[in-house]
Amino acid sequence: MRRSELFRAPLCIALLPLAGFAQPWLTHEGDLWLRTYNETAPVKPRVRINSHGPVLIEGNSSPAQFTFTVKVAVRARNQEEARVRLERLQVRAESQGEWLVVTTPGGYATSSVVMHAPRLIEAYVTSSDGQVEVNAVDGPLHVDTGANLIKVDRIHGDCGLWSGGGDIQAGRVDGSLHCSTVAGSIRSQLVGGEAVFQTNGGDIEAQQVNGLASVQTGAGTIHIRYAGGPVMAVNGGGPVIVDHAGGVVTVRNVAGAVHIGAAAGIRCESANGGNIQLANIAGPMNVITSMGNILADLMGSRLAESLLSTGNGDITVVIPSNISVTIRAENQMADTMRRIVSEFREIQPRPRGTHLVAEGPANGGGPLLQISASSGTIFLKRQ
Repeated sequence: MRRSELFRAPLCIALLPLAGFAQPWLTHEGDLWLRTYNETAPVKPRVRINSHGPVLIEGNSSPAQFTFTVKVAVRARNQEEARVRLERLQVRAESQGEWLVVTTPGGYATSSVVMHAPRLIEAYVTSSDGQVEVNAVDGPLHVDTGANLIKVDRIHGDCGLWSGGGDIQAGRVDGSLHCSTVAGSIRSQLVGGEAVFQTNGGDIEAQQVNGLASVQTGAGTIHIRYAGGPVMAVNGGGPVIVDHAGGVVTVRNVAGAVHIGAAAGIRCESANGGNIQLANIAGPMNVITSMGNILADLMGSRLAESLLSTGNGDITVVIPSNISVTIRAENQMADTMRRIVSEFREIQPRPRGTHLVAEGPANGGGPLLQISASSGTIFLKRQ
């Protein structure tokens, strides 16, 4: 369910019996006066909450019925003023087909909802401001809050989470997971499908994504520990770390290091510095950085035609004895023969015009690996 979709309610709305609403419990906490509602509602497979404060939903925790507490709070100079204000506010609980819809008042009031629900096959939560936590939904979940933390776990369907300014924490989500926050970090434990994460400023960390991982942050650390499919990472200022990817990793990094532990290929563009480290690349490498060192360890790799290029930095390629590759290395600086240092007798530097080049097969030759440096040193090392 996408953020733009509207909730369509049946024309006939049956109000649930909420006898307790007629006898509110009024309490005073600090400078707030609270009206508390403790209610129940018949079992429904779907729930929607429209709130103006914190929301907690625990699915599969009340099999026979919904049980929920709503607290509505206002500021007032005395109890009488608070009573008058609170009597003008309404909490609505309505049955709309398969949905239970709970709506709390906003404006000058804030409200919180704590709900224990039966088995849910869908849940939809909106809050203008406040932490939202949802656990145990056997289907899709949509959460949209104007600010504050979102926490979800044990969601057995697709999940969409949007926060106007707060962190997002997801435990297990069996379907796809789409997260967006204006300012905050995003962290997930297990995503069964694809993961799409976006934040304007914060860290992104995913423990396991079984499908595609597409992540973007304006500034922070991106760390994907495992992705079963491709990874697409964009970082406006910070490191990008991918421990293992079953598909090709594509990175665009304005400023920060890039570390790839294993992938089916790598496409990387880095603009303003940060070292790049690559290992166990089972496919083509296309790495271009304007400033920074590149270290490519070919151990465990199955190379295709590749390119490593830096505008200002060193490039080091470590070539094990069981990896066959053809090297074509070029350094635009030819002030010394030490601009290319090779441990392979068959691949030694020689001047070519104003450049220094080294070409030849390593371990019998194989896919072409082009190495280009505008300055710095190119190292070709045996392992």
